[in-house]
Amino acid sequence: MSYHPRIFSSRLPAVLLALCLGAGVTGFAAEPATDAAPNLTVSQINRLVARGALSKKDAAELLLMAEADAAEARAKEAMMQAQLAQAEAALARARALAAQAGHLRNGEEPATRSVAAPVATVAVVATEPAPRPGPPAPLHALPMLAAAPVENNAESTPASEPPDPVATMANEASEPVATASEAPPEPAPTRAQTIASEPTEIPPPAPVVAQKAPSRRAATPAPADATEEKIPEDTVRVTYVPEIVKEQLREELKADVMAQAREENWAAPNTIPDWVTRFRLFGDVRVRGEGIIFPAGNDNTGAFPNFNAINTGAPFDVSGTVFSPQYDVDQDRNRLRLRARLGAAVDLGEGYSAGLRLATGENNSPVTQNQSLGAAGAGQGGNFSKYALWLDRGFLKYEVGGLPDQDLAFTFGRFDNPFFATNMIWADDIGFDGFATQGKFPVSEDITPFFVVGAFPVFNTDLNFATNQPAKFKSNDKWLYAAQLGVTLEFSKDFSLKLGGSYYYFQNIEGKRSTPYTPLTAVDAGDTDSSRPAFAQRGNTYMALRDIIPGPLNNNGTTNQYQYFGLASKFQELALDGRLDYNAFEPFQVSLVGEWVKNRSFNRAAIAAKAVNNLGVATGATGAFLGSDTAWMVGATFGKPSLGERWDWNVSLGYRKVGSDALVDGFNDSDFGGGGTNLKGYTFGANLALSARTWIGLRWLSATAIAGPAFKADLIQLDFNGKF
Repeated sequence: MSYHPRIFSSRLPAVLLALCLGAGVTGFAAEPATDAAPNLTVSQINRLVARGALSKKDAAELLLMAEADAAEARAKEAMMQAQLAQAEAALARARALAAQAGHLRNGEEPATRSVAAPVATVAVVATEPAPRPGPPAPLHALPMLAAAPVENNAESTPASEPPDPVATMANEASEPVATASEAPPEPAPTRAQTIASEPTEIPPPAPVVAQKAPSRRAATPAPADATEEKIPEDTVRVTYVPEIVKEQLREELKADVMAQAREENWAAPNTIPDWVTRFRLFGDVRVRGEGIIFPAGNDNTGAFPNFNAINTGAPFDVSGTVFSPQYDVDQDRNRLRLRARLGAAVDLGEGYSAGLRLATGENNSPVTQNQSLGAAGAGQGGNFSKYALWLDRGFLKYEVGGLPDQDLAFTFGRFDNPFFATNMIWADDIGFDGFATQGKFPVSEDITPFFVVGAFPVFNTDLNFATNQPAKFKSNDKWLYAAQLGVTLEFSKDFSLKLGGSYYYFQNIEGKRSTPYTPLTAVDAGDTDSSRPAFAQRGNTYMALRDIIPGPLNNNGTTNQYQYFGLASKFQELALDGRLDYNAFEPFQVSLVGEWVKNRSFNRAAIAAKAVNNLGVATGATGAFLGSDTAWMVGATFGKPSLGERWDWNVSLGYRKVGSDALVDGFNDSDFGGGGTNLKGYTFGANLALSARTWIGLRWLSATAIAGPAFKADLIQLDFNGKF
C-alpha cells in the first residue's frame, strides 16, 4: 500500500480548513484535487495510531468503513449521473422535435434530425461503465450537450419524410400555433448556447484521481499533462471520513496550532513571560463526611495497643499498672474531613520535567492527606484554627521517547506510586521517596511489556543517634528495593488484560534486639531503638526491642521496663496483580481486578518466639501465635472508567483478606478497618458526576479481625470532590 505524495500535499491547507469547519471530504466533490483529502485522512489516521489516540485495529476498521461508505457513495453518484444524462437526452430530443415542429408549421424547410447523434452520444456516456466516477458536473453545463451545434450528415432525414411520431406528439402541444403572418418570437438563448457561442472554448475539467467524471462530449479528451506524475495503482483513496476521525483531526490540528502559537509567542506576543508557559497548575479538593461504627462484641479490655503512639513518643514501661495507648474499638465516631492539594508540573525542555505538590494533613502520615476539621493536635486545628500544609511531592524526571505506547522515564525525589498495584499493598495517596525507572515498549500490536525498578529509602538514621550519649550507635538505615515486570494484552477491541509480577524487598525493616543494658530513665536509649517503625497503622506482629538486664536498679526486672517495639517479621513480598477490562458496553466498562501477596520471609516459629500480639486466648494464659503471611483481594467495577461529563457514574464491589504479616501495615489502605493488616471483609462504592469536574461518592467498608481478640468496624464515607 502506498500514499501518493503529490496528492497528499496539493490540497493540504484546504482539507485541514474544511475539517476544522466541520465539512466532510465529500464537500470537496467539485474541487479539482479531491484525492488530497482521502490520502490526508489515511495519513492523519496513521498519526493518530502513532500517538496512541487510535489503536491499529480501530484504524483498520475506520479505513474499511470509509471504503465501504465511499463505494456506496460512488454507486449512488453513478446512478445520479445516469439519471441526469437520461433527463438531459430527453430534454435535448424534446427541444429538437419542438423546433422541427415549429419549422413545419411555418412552411419552412424542416431541419435535419441531427440531434440524434448527440442523444446517442449522451446515452452511450450515461451507460459507459465508470469504476470510480467523479463528482457531477455543474448543473449549468448540462444543457450544453443538447444545444451544442453539430454537423449535418448525409443520412439526415429529408423534408418530405413523414413526420416522426414524437414530432406529431409535439405538434399536438397545448400552446397556441403561430400563423404564417405572425412569426414566432426567437427564443432567448440559453446559458449553454451563450457559452457555446463564445470564441473561447471551455477547458475540460482538471483530471481528478479515481473520480474523473465521464466525458459528456464526443470530442477527444485533452491529453494529460506530460509533467503529471503517474499515480500508483495501489494508492488508498477514501472519499468519506467518519465523524470520530474528523473530530480527532480537528482536535489534533487545534492542539498543534495552539502549541505552535505558544512556542512562537505569536498569538499574544510580549504579554506572557516564557517561564510562565512552562507551568501547568492542577489540584483537587475533597470534603468527606465519615462515620465509624463499632458493632457490639469488640474486645475493649486493653487488647489493642497503639504501637505507633508508643514508638513515636516516650518508651512505655511495660512493668507498670497503666494501660498502654489503645485504639478505640467500642465507641462510634463521626467526623468531617478535608483534603486539598495544589500542584505544578513544569516542562524543563528536552525531555526534562519537574513536579511539586502541597497537601493538607493533620500529621505527617504517609498514607493520607486528610485533615479532620476541628481536630486539635500538633499545634494546629480546633476552634477554627488554621491547618498546616505539607510538601507532598517534589521530583525531577527525564523521559526518553515520551510517546503514549513507548516511554522510558527516570524519576528522582518524592513522586507518585510507580507500581501497578491495588490499595491493599499501597495506599492511594502514598508517595515514594527515592529513585525509579519505568519503561514500556510494544513488541506487537497487541502486546506491550512494561517494567519498574526502584530504590527507596524508608528510614535514615539520625546523624547524632543517640543524642544523649557521647558515643554514637551504629546506623540502621531501612530501604525498599523493588522491581516489577508486566504486560498489557489487547485481545480485541473489547478485551484487554494487564498483568504484573512484583518483588518488594525491605532491608532492615524488621526490629532488632538491643545489646543487653539497664536503662536508668525513660530517655536512656538502646542501640536498636531506631529499628522501630517511624510510622505504623495496625495489624503487624510486634516484638520488644530492648534487652533489659534485671538488677537492683529495676527491682530485678519488675520496674523501669521502658520498651519500644519493632516488627517481628522480615518482609520480602511477592505480589501478582491483574486487571481485565471489557468494553462491549461502551461507553460503559466492566473491570475485574485481583491481587495476591505472600511474604517470602515469614517464619512462623521465629515470630512466635517473640510475638507480643496477634495471639490466641487460652484459659489463664496467652495463646499461640495466629498470624499469617498471605493476602488477596478481588473486585469489580461497572460504569464509566472516568467521570468526564455530568451524570457519568460507576459502582464497585470488592472483598479482601489480609494476613497479619503478609505486608507492611504502615503503607497500605488507611480506611479499611481503620488501616493496616489482619483484616478481612467487603467494600462497596458508587460515584456520580455532577459536572465535568465535580462528583460525589459513597463508600461502605466492613472489616473484621482475622487473628487475635474480637474486632469489627464499619466505615461509611460520603465525599464531595472537585478538581482543576
